[in-house]
Amino acid sequence: MAEELSRRTALKNIVAGTAALGVSATLPTFAMEPYKSTALKGNVNHSVCAWCFGDMELDALCVEAKKIGIKAIDLVGPAGWPTLKKHGLDSSMCNGAEINLVDGWNDPKFHATLIKNYTEMIPKVAAAGYKQLICFSGNRRGKDDETGINNCVEGLKQVIGLAEKHNVVLVMELLNSKVDHTDYQCDTTKWGAELARRLGSENFKLLYDIYHMQIDEGNVISNIKKYHQYISHYHTAGVPGRNEIDDTQELFYPAIIKAILATGFKGYLAQEFIPKYKDKIKSLRDAVNICDV
Repeated sequence: MAEELSRRTALKNIVAGTAALGVSATLPTFAMEPYKSTALKGNVNHSVCAWCFGDMELDALCVEAKKIGIKAIDLVGPAGWPTLKKHGLDSSMCNGAEINLVDGWNDPKFHATLIKNYTEMIPKVAAAGYKQLICFSGNRRGKDDETGINNCVEGLKQVIGLAEKHNVVLVMELLNSKVDHTDYQCDTTKWGAELARRLGSENFKLLYDIYHMQIDEGNVISNIKKYHQYISHYHTAGVPGRNEIDDTQELFYPAIIKAILATGFKGYLAQEFIPKYKDKIKSLRDAVNICDV
């Protein structure tokens, strides 16, 4: 069932460079009339996460994304980059160096593997002309916040120089630990921002997932304003349920996106909702229009 699709499972399938996504379905009728625009305003750099459209081939998703005015696809590794290039789309958040979502930089026992993976992947990202590569804190497994941050600093310092050399930004995603990713350590903006502050590099930033942070801490607009200097990327989804960002959920995305733009943000905003309606492409088009402020 689409609503129950686990990102953790999906990412396992795409971690080495995903291109496997299936065919689009016929379109339903659900709409938010005020947001039915035919031309995008150009204030937002729109992207979409490939894994959310797991029944579409990457090639087909690219075709539909281009029609909507989306500029990039998120969470695609090296195997999918030729497809993006064929369609003139950016890889707005590369993946493929992480182990998984739970074994991350906060545990020294994973450092050797992560250092090897990121040392190999960072030059590939740069050579392909891309800028951002995702990373994860991993689960706490009993570690307090200070220990987790110190471990992340120790490990990330081994690769941050290479990222600076190649002009690649390592981006740690903020995930909720209440519903989807129990025990994940980088589950508040404050924790992630403190890690970024201690690393002190413009080549380490945060991926602020609006869905996840609404669940774990709320105050979305206030926290975006407070910590925006540490954020280089945003994800969307409806709360609760992680589905469409329409009027069936609790967040008012136009206000959130206006707040993001007011910080001077010029990066990508990627749709990461799991479509529950039959016409997934219509849901994607509507989401882009809702965010196109």
